[in-house]
Amino acid sequence: MNSTPAINTGDTAWMLVSTALVMLMTPGLALFYGGMVQKKNVLSTFMHSFFALGIITVQWALFGYSLAFGTTHHGLIGGFDYVFMRGVGMGAKDASSTVPHILFMMYQGMFAVITPALISGAFAERLKFSAYCLFTLLWATLVYDPLAHWVWGPDGWLVKRGALDFAGGTVVHLSSGISALVVAIVLGKRLGYPHTRHAPHNLTMTVTGAGLLWFGWFGFNGGSALASNGLAALAFANTHLAAATGALAWGLVELIRVKKVTMLGVASGLVAGLVGITPAAGFVSPMAALAIGAAAGVVCYGGVMLKGKFGYDDALDAFGVHGVGGALGALLTGVFASKAFNAAGADGLLLGGTGVMATQIIGVGAAAAYSAVVSFVLLKLIDVTIGLRVTKDDEREGLDVVLHGESGYDLSGSSGGTDGHAAVSEPEASPVPATVAIKSA
Repeated sequence: MNSTPAINTGDTAWMLVSTALVMLMTPGLALFYGGMVQKKNVLSTFMHSFFALGIITVQWALFGYSLAFGTTHHGLIGGFDYVFMRGVGMGAKDASSTVPHILFMMYQGMFAVITPALISGAFAERLKFSAYCLFTLLWATLVYDPLAHWVWGPDGWLVKRGALDFAGGTVVHLSSGISALVVAIVLGKRLGYPHTRHAPHNLTMTVTGAGLLWFGWFGFNGGSALASNGLAALAFANTHLAAATGALAWGLVELIRVKKVTMLGVASGLVAGLVGITPAAGFVSPMAALAIGAAAGVVCYGGVMLKGKFGYDDALDAFGVHGVGGALGALLTGVFASKAFNAAGADGLLLGGTGVMATQIIGVGAAAAYSAVVSFVLLKLIDVTIGLRVTKDDEREGLDVVLHGESGYDLSGSSGGTDGHAAVSEPEASPVPATVAIKSA
C-alpha cells in the first residue's frame, strides 16, 4: 500500500473516539425505542438495533463499504475495489486522508448500522424476525449503500452537483424515515390501533436512550470532519445547540397545546433537533444551528401529528422525526450554509446561493423517491415469500416470548414462557408524546 500520505495521531485519536461514540448510538436507540413499546415486546425491539450491529457490520466488511466508497459507476454505485476489505489497511485511504483507511471504513460502518435500525420504529411490535433480517440486509445493500455513494462516495452524482450533507441528513435520516413510512403503510396498523392505546412501558429507559443518542451524536457530527480541527469543534458545538433548542421548541408546542411539558416530548424534541442539524453541522454558524434546532422541534412535532390525520401506524415516529427532520435539515442547510464557516461548502439562500438550494431540493426529492420505491418493492417481495407480519395471536401474546422465547421482565423468578408472559400482559396504549397531546387537545 502507498504509505506516502501521513497519518496524523491527533486526527486518528479523535476518529477512534468518534467511531466508538457512533457505535454507542445504536444501543442508545434500542433503549430509546424499547421504552416506548409494551413490556411484552421490549426485547424484540432491542433486537432490531442490536442484531443490526451484527448483520450490517458483516455486510459492510464483505461488500457494503465497497459499494458505497469504491470507484464510481456513473455516479450511482461503487465498484468492487474493497470487497472483503481488500486494500483496506493501516495506511491512509488517499492523499487527502490523515487517518488509517481501516478506521475510516469502521467509522462509516457505524452509520450503515444505525440507519436501518432507525426504520424499526415504524414496524415495532408486529414484524416477523425473519422478515426483519431479510429486509434489513437487502435495504442496506440496495438503499443505503447507493445513497451513501451518491452523497459521500468518490464522484457520486449528488456530490458532483454540490449537494451538502455533512453527517447524513439525507443519507441516514431522510432515507430511513421515508422507508419507515412505506413500511408502516405496507405492514398495516397494530391490533386495535388507534382505538386502543399502546402505552410506553418504561419512559426512564427511553429518556436514558435519548441521553446516549445526544452523547453519541457528538461523534456522529463532530467526527464527520474526519479530523481533529476547528471544523470538528464547529460541528460539535452546533450539535449541542440544536439539540437544546429542539427540546425547548417541542416542549413549548406541548405547553401551548395541552398545558403540560412531557419528558417524552422533551426527549423527542432533542432528537428532532439532532436530526435537523446533522446535514448542516459543519456548514452553518452556531446561531443558525439554534434556529435549525428550534425549527426541527416544531416541524417534527407536526410530522408526528400527520399519522393521526392520515391514519398510518408509524409506531415510534421514525418518519415523523427522522423523515421530516432529515428533509427539513437538508433544506435548511441550503438556506443557512456559509463559506465563512466552511470553505468547502457553499453560501446558502440567505447569502444569495440559489444554486445550492436547488441542489438540496433535488437531493431530498431523489433520495426520498429512491428510498420509497425500493423499500416498497422489497417489502412486497418479502411478503409473498416468507411473509412480513406475525399472526394476530402472536401479536397479542407478545413478540418477546413468541419470536425469542424470553421475557424482558420476569418478576416471578421463572424463566420466560407462559408464566413470564403472564407477568407482562397489559392494556394497549400509545407511546408517542405528540399523539397523546393530540388526543388530549
